[in-house]
Amino acid sequence: MAELTGHTAPVSGSIDRSERPGRVGLLLVLAGLLVGAAIGLSFVANEQAQSLIIWLLALLAMAGVFFLFALAIGALQLSGQGARDDITKAIVDASPEAALVVEDGGRLIYANEAYLTVAGGDSFSNLRAVERIFVGSPEVSEAIYRLSQAARDGRSHTEEVRMSPPPSGSGRDFGWYRISVRPLPRPRRAAAFWKVSDITSERERQENVFQELQHAIDYLDHAPAGFLSIDPAGTIVYMNATLAAWLGYDLATVGPGGPHLSEIASGADVLTRSAGLPGEVRTDRFDLDLRRRNGHPLPARLYHRVAFGKDGKPGASRTFVINRSAGAESDEPQRAAEVRLARFLNSSPIAIATLDRAGRIARANASFARLFGTTPRHAVEDGTPEAGAEPTVGDSVAERERAGLDAALAKAASGLSTVEPIEVNLKGPGGRSARVWLSTAGGGEGAGGGLDEADRESVILYALDVTAQRQLEQQIAQTQKMDTVGQLAGGIAHDFNNVLQAIIGYSDLLLASHKPTDPAFQDIMQIKQNANRAAGLVRQLLAFSRRQTLRPEVMDVGESLSELTLLLKRLLGERVSLELKHGRDIWPVKADVNQFEQVIVNLAVNARDAMPNGGRLLIRTQNVLDPGPAASRDGHGGPPAGDHVLIEVLDTGEGIPPELMEKIFEPFFTTKDIGKGTGLGLSTVFGIVKQSGGTIDVQSTVGEGTSFRIYLPRHVPTEAEEPAPAALPAAPRKAEAPAALDGAVAAVPAKKPEPRKPSADHTGQGIILLVEDEDPVRAVNSRALTARGYTVLEAASGLEALAIVRGGEHVIDLVVSDVVMPEMDGPTLLREIRKHLPDLKVIFVSGYAEDAFRKNLPEGEAFNFLPKPFSLKQLVETVKKTMAD
Repeated sequence: MAELTGHTAPVSGSIDRSERPGRVGLLLVLAGLLVGAAIGLSFVANEQAQSLIIWLLALLAMAGVFFLFALAIGALQLSGQGARDDITKAIVDASPEAALVVEDGGRLIYANEAYLTVAGGDSFSNLRAVERIFVGSPEVSEAIYRLSQAARDGRSHTEEVRMSPPPSGSGRDFGWYRISVRPLPRPRRAAAFWKVSDITSERERQENVFQELQHAIDYLDHAPAGFLSIDPAGTIVYMNATLAAWLGYDLATVGPGGPHLSEIASGADVLTRSAGLPGEVRTDRFDLDLRRRNGHPLPARLYHRVAFGKDGKPGASRTFVINRSAGAESDEPQRAAEVRLARFLNSSPIAIATLDRAGRIARANASFARLFGTTPRHAVEDGTPEAGAEPTVGDSVAERERAGLDAALAKAASGLSTVEPIEVNLKGPGGRSARVWLSTAGGGEGAGGGLDEADRESVILYALDVTAQRQLEQQIAQTQKMDTVGQLAGGIAHDFNNVLQAIIGYSDLLLASHKPTDPAFQDIMQIKQNANRAAGLVRQLLAFSRRQTLRPEVMDVGESLSELTLLLKRLLGERVSLELKHGRDIWPVKADVNQFEQVIVNLAVNARDAMPNGGRLLIRTQNVLDPGPAASRDGHGGPPAGDHVLIEVLDTGEGIPPELMEKIFEPFFTTKDIGKGTGLGLSTVFGIVKQSGGTIDVQSTVGEGTSFRIYLPRHVPTEAEEPAPAALPAAPRKAEAPAALDGAVAAVPAKKPEPRKPSADHTGQGIILLVEDEDPVRAVNSRALTARGYTVLEAASGLEALAIVRGGEHVIDLVVSDVVMPEMDGPTLLREIRKHLPDLKVIFVSGYAEDAFRKNLPEGEAFNFLPKPFSLKQLVETVKKTMAD
């Protein structure tokens, strides 16, 4: 570079001692020795001369051989190689960058003319190395040290240093230098190649460009209008000082990591929702109220320009902001009215837009952009739409509802009739809905006096987001449907239980009169088993409607699950492996053991059906501490408040699709083929868990499996309660399997094989008043009790039973009464009987849950309860136990 030649005493050429030049003196001495040898041989005798000549020739031959070997291995080079070296050396000598070669040990062997200029020397005796030239400030010394270390390690390295004053003595105050070092391989001894470049002019140009950029930023910061840049995510990339001052922000806090677009504009999403064609540069105009830091509004007009890439993705915006608040511009009444109207429209929560007859959007406010996800696309300069690029309101509406919207649009554009509001579903996630009003914009000319503008804005659209309202309506409708189905299920269960009671009772009577070897015995057993299956469906209906009778008791979850192991393995089959993992020191819970087992069996069978090719079912338990007040309280939305015992049922099955997750607990919903399920399985599980005071949570991944988490409240014994026994007795199992999810499993016995026990004595004595309005049920129950030795007084209603009690002809020991009866129900009958016989024992039988009528009895009233349908054996056992108490 030119600066390297600015020394006051320039030195021409370079210095080099990397190779030793030939010496003419040695050549003359060698020639003199050869001539002297020849003259000496002339004085020697011929015999002796012959011998000496031979030795001399041998010596010369050996020298020639060594010369050839040296030439072969490169120790000697001919004139061609030297010529190439001379060209390379000439290029380096003439280079404007200073070059220096230093052998290991610090010996300087080459320096070009540019380096002599920088170093200020003319020979190796007064030539300084780079380390001795660039000394001064600590920054320079550290850079030179790093370079020297790299040279010693045989590495390449580059540093840039600032010297003040520069070493060349050019008269400048400072100079910038780029110094580099790299290893230079040599045959005999390694060396390092140093290069020094003066980059002062380059740095000055960079500083000038930086200063110009700083000036441009300063001009933009203090422009009389606001400017900001927004990325597609709504992050403010840049904001000028003028806009920051208007909004009350410190400019140092604005930018990445600073305030988000949503913090300075209530309709912020309208700026990031614009869509464009690939390669398009789109400019939109928005009248918005920006939000100052103190919360006050700032009316502004935004010219928002976004460039779209070839893939259609938007880049960062260039947004020009004009302050339209009072005093910022001229305050003519018409201008002020325009600003107020624009603020009202854009701040309105109602979506407003003007459309042409084809539904193309001419103008729209921020609420419209948020709701419909689109904005008008037009050139700001002249307001003329780009051909073929205008969005329509139908683009945001679901395909199946576009026809209705187009019809309403055509009707509104005609202006001849009133258009009724319509509700439409919008595209996009969330299932959003809107109620739309369309009206004509009025005839006549447009604002500019032409008909084109009127045609472009022939219809005004008003829309409200009714998504939340629709969801609430659906929830209310679903709740009403569930309540209605629950009431229907309860009523059906009551009437159906009476029918099943008669079938089961007469089946028991027939079984008692037939031997097992009788051909009809198996037919009667099939009748009873199918009646029991029907009773299981009724219990599912009652569980769904939460009207079943629960007999809660303190239970150990681990023991109950262990007792179910054999049954579960038989239900799952050989393809599905079962694994139980019990947590340590699991807390006791209070629940109905039979219903708890039904929940587990239902989930297990459901998991089996989800693993047709086999898999693994894991049931594990653990204690869950109170998650705190921030936890979810939903019925199936996570851990509830309070201490709970978690029973988790996990399978490796097909999983539940997301669109079905919200429906799995609905009654009669099933994905199985017709005839292969009732759709009551999971609704039964949900009803039992909720009635037990627990919650259930479901998580599923398609292709990986499903996890059902049941949380049952921890039971804490009160002072009046005795400590729970270490081993709780198992609850009696029913003869049929618990009702399983969407499948009939009654063919699999629900209880483990037990050794046959001797028949218990169920006979007894006493007078029993049997009150039942269903004649078949009353008849079969009466026959069963009479056969056991009891005297039975029958009554078809509560009034008949009360007449028998008032008559006093019999000393009644026990009343067995139905709950729901015409004229007088069971609780009313009990209150009337207590007036005459306050200590009379009572057994209520009903297809409804015990809690459904307990509230109609006096507090503390003692009675026994037997849920329908029941076997005759259960009836006589309950009667004998009650009379014995």
